[in-house]
Amino acid sequence: MTRLPLRLALPPLALFVLLAAPRPLAAQTTASTPLGPTQGLVRDATVTAVLHDISPSRLRATDSALVSFGTRNTLSDTLSSTRGIGAARRWLHAQMEAISKDCGGCLRVEYDPAMVEVMRDPARPTVNVVNVLGWLPGRDTTHVIVIGGHYDSCVCSLPGGGYDTTTTAPGADDDGSGSSAVLELARTFAKRYPHGLNATIVFAIYAGEEQGLLGSTHLAKRLKDGGYTVLAGMTDDIAGDVQAEDGTVDSTHVRIFAADPDNSPSRELGRYVWALGHLYLHGFTVNPIWRIDRIQRGGDHMPYVESGWAGLRFSEPLENYNHQHLPTDQFQFVNFGYLANVARANAMTVASIAAAPITPQDARAVREAHGASGGQAWALSWQPSPGAVKYEVLIRRTISPQYERVVDVGNVTNYVLHTQLDDEWAGVRAVDANGHRSMTAPLPSPPPLRSFNRAPEPGRGARGGSGPTP
Repeated sequence: MTRLPLRLALPPLALFVLLAAPRPLAAQTTASTPLGPTQGLVRDATVTAVLHDISPSRLRATDSALVSFGTRNTLSDTLSSTRGIGAARRWLHAQMEAISKDCGGCLRVEYDPAMVEVMRDPARPTVNVVNVLGWLPGRDTTHVIVIGGHYDSCVCSLPGGGYDTTTTAPGADDDGSGSSAVLELARTFAKRYPHGLNATIVFAIYAGEEQGLLGSTHLAKRLKDGGYTVLAGMTDDIAGDVQAEDGTVDSTHVRIFAADPDNSPSRELGRYVWALGHLYLHGFTVNPIWRIDRIQRGGDHMPYVESGWAGLRFSEPLENYNHQHLPTDQFQFVNFGYLANVARANAMTVASIAAAPITPQDARAVREAHGASGGQAWALSWQPSPGAVKYEVLIRRTISPQYERVVDVGNVTNYVLHTQLDDEWAGVRAVDANGHRSMTAPLPSPPPLRSFNRAPEPGRGARGGSGPTP
């Protein structure tokens, strides 16, 4: 008698059930445990204290002062003591110096100038772009975290407004809000961490954003050329208005924008911030947006992404275009209680990354093609992170936006993962003796970078055009 093949011996429905039934993730891994929304991160009492220190009234005072300079266009007056970008940057520098004096000189305050060609202008003029920086040195001076906002303003939605140096451009929300948050972060971190953390922190207030991310591009290049590794390059931009044009109000969410691909450093940073939000913020939600920025828009995190680092943008959930790039971007439309919550989201992120061991470097995943697993096991490896006492391997399905399971692999720098990684993503993070966890290094590594085109300037101001614009 001839034996029938299995595919003919089973009823069609039974065959479908047999083939379609997925293997549960727990059966594919060893000693793994489920992860909740906080992703196994642990609350730090000092971080909680920093969040309480952030003051809406100080944010209000800073934004009011910035608006008082009339216009902060990058090409505006640099000599006046009361109007223009020169007066604004001298005031910001003096504020940073005062913060440093109060903490015994813990901040290294500097002007960060550069003569930069404006690529989006057909005439290619060269302009003097001056950032204001406050450095909080860490025990590791080669790995830095950058949190920034841009202090320049414009009336870019008006014809020729990007280069209009005389029309009043209050820039209260875009981006007086972000600059105010950065200055407040510098103040609170200097108070709570006068001796620094593990990584170095740069509080960056940029110029030239409205002409094509000039200040942040210069700083990212300066850091790369100087041999620094940026663990996270983040910006607060348009972060204080809670009411849309139609009257809709949302004061309980902040958007974070993280670039493709799904296993990029920026996405790992986004997942980290998302988890921290569940840990530290109550009644205020971090809303991840998995793209580089809003459609056809851009921000000061992008040069860090282009450099191969993790970049992220914090922004209000409901943008009112009548309060951007126009003389109507006025002080009364900024909600400083909301802005304080955005600054708290910044603070929990910066402090958590800076306190943890650095993200494991040179993380690799190699298929064990000729072993007993028949190609399903993967050899994972990474470089040791100073200060780490153990490492954790995280796993998620490719359709999951956040990690779902964790394997405590101990104090090793290689591990064989018995799972079909073709169907999942994995990552590794470092843990120190106090439970601080680094961001996750993706396994396998992301594909090569792509560049984001920022020129020429769109012809229809903030709402239109064919390429990203700030």
